[in-house]
Amino acid sequence: MAALSAAALSGATTISTASRAQAAGRAAGDGGTHVPAVVIGTGYGAAVAALRLGEAGVETLMLEMGQQWDKPGSDGKVFTGMLKPDERSSWFKKRTEAPLGSFLWLDVVNRDITPYAGVLDRVNYDQMSVYVGRGVGGGSLVNGGMAVTPKRSYFEEVLPQVDAAEMYDRYFPRANSTLRVNHIDTKWFEDTEWYKFARVSRDQAGKAGLGTTFVPNVYDWDHMRREATGEAPKSALAGEVIYGNNHGKMSLDKTYLATALGTGKVTIRTLHKVKSVRTQKDGSYVLTVEETDAYGKTLAVKEISCTYLFLGAGSLGSTELLLRARETGALPDLSSEIGKGWGPNGNIMTARANHMWNPTGAKQSSIPALGIDDWNNPTAPVFAEIAPMPAGLETWVSLYLAITKNPERGTFVYDAASDRADLRWTRDQNAPGVAAAKSLFDRVNKANGTIYRYDLFGTRLKAFADDFCYHPLGGAVLGKATDLYGRVAGAKNLYVTDGSLIPGSIGVNPFVTITALAERNVERVIQQDIKTK
Repeated sequence: MAALSAAALSGATTISTASRAQAAGRAAGDGGTHVPAVVIGTGYGAAVAALRLGEAGVETLMLEMGQQWDKPGSDGKVFTGMLKPDERSSWFKKRTEAPLGSFLWLDVVNRDITPYAGVLDRVNYDQMSVYVGRGVGGGSLVNGGMAVTPKRSYFEEVLPQVDAAEMYDRYFPRANSTLRVNHIDTKWFEDTEWYKFARVSRDQAGKAGLGTTFVPNVYDWDHMRREATGEAPKSALAGEVIYGNNHGKMSLDKTYLATALGTGKVTIRTLHKVKSVRTQKDGSYVLTVEETDAYGKTLAVKEISCTYLFLGAGSLGSTELLLRARETGALPDLSSEIGKGWGPNGNIMTARANHMWNPTGAKQSSIPALGIDDWNNPTAPVFAEIAPMPAGLETWVSLYLAITKNPERGTFVYDAASDRADLRWTRDQNAPGVAAAKSLFDRVNKANGTIYRYDLFGTRLKAFADDFCYHPLGGAVLGKATDLYGRVAGAKNLYVTDGSLIPGSIGVNPFVTITALAERNVERVIQQDIKTK
């Protein structure tokens, strides 16, 4: 554990130093310049692609629309906290849009802010909103770090065309190792005041005949233990998570991306948004890229060309780029499957009100450690994170993010008037997920004599939040919009390497699966497609 902490500090330095050195030493990616490989995005799949390309000796440029989060604000911290968020919290919003919209029906959660290139975005569609991370490291900056490998039987059901033995023997272990996944000390968990909320939910689940499981994480548990004793600066124990963690978390900028930059072959350019993609006569790709400052002012519009193009902009970003290219005629031969197979991984949030004699604790770690595992339920499978609610005071609330097996899928379509991919998804399509979550938590409430909280998800009487998700998946599904290794159908040397490949559901927090699948795919692509020295 101590070595992990040292590696975290080392990684944080590496990415900052290496990126500045490379930006000064090479002009790769400046307007009009050709680079061998471009990776769009810096999230999980993108980070895998960049690292393995760099190791293979391929000059690679990563284009990230968000910031590199390495410069402290006026308070001396890189990231803002959850209880008093400022402009660093949100991506060009006038007001924060936290998942909990109210408390006791009062609008005390969100705050007015200055529009700025903050770290968390809530992308709002007609009847579904999606949370995504913005910055070098993508979603790894803003998630709870729960590093869950899916049940093999469900992986085989979702992706039957992928060799599961190969994934579980080789690529999942590789992903977990490189992500620096680690496990909580269970004795410390049982003793610490910071996880009373999780122990209360575990005991209540047990009374309903439900089992729980410890969940590995990319947060450094040893660092958290030292936070509790005052030996390390607080982050998880200071309520930091959805707007970034200042300490302790092994986000991608400290793992895959730091190592990628260390190859000397990878460059990251921030606040660079890819607007469109087209091809030239020689088959290379030309990207139109807008560079802005952190307040949204356009600094330049440039064109960058490349031979190999990897899309790692996430389910929303990669799908939109492909749809725009197909529908505008820039890449007219792309598959009609682009935009299909989208799902929210069955995400449903809910909360329960505990009895006054059963408090959950005023002090709560922001990093989840346990999940209720009822995935083997034959009629309503659910894996439910026991989520914290670190309000700094006693709330008697048990909060959960339920991951359900919802077979419903949405479709992205390109709207030329807005130049945007719109999501076709109705609230009715959430019904299977809500029913599954309700089935589980009705059992917990009945066994414990408790009720739902109706005051947390807006001003209405609402027990289940089904209008947003954290785990967007699909849009360029493996084996349909692409071949079995992420090669985009109808285009040469164009690859998808993110959650767009997974058809809407994986049953657990998806980033380990996205990472492992990218490891598998990129390995094959480099072997067969990429000319390396």
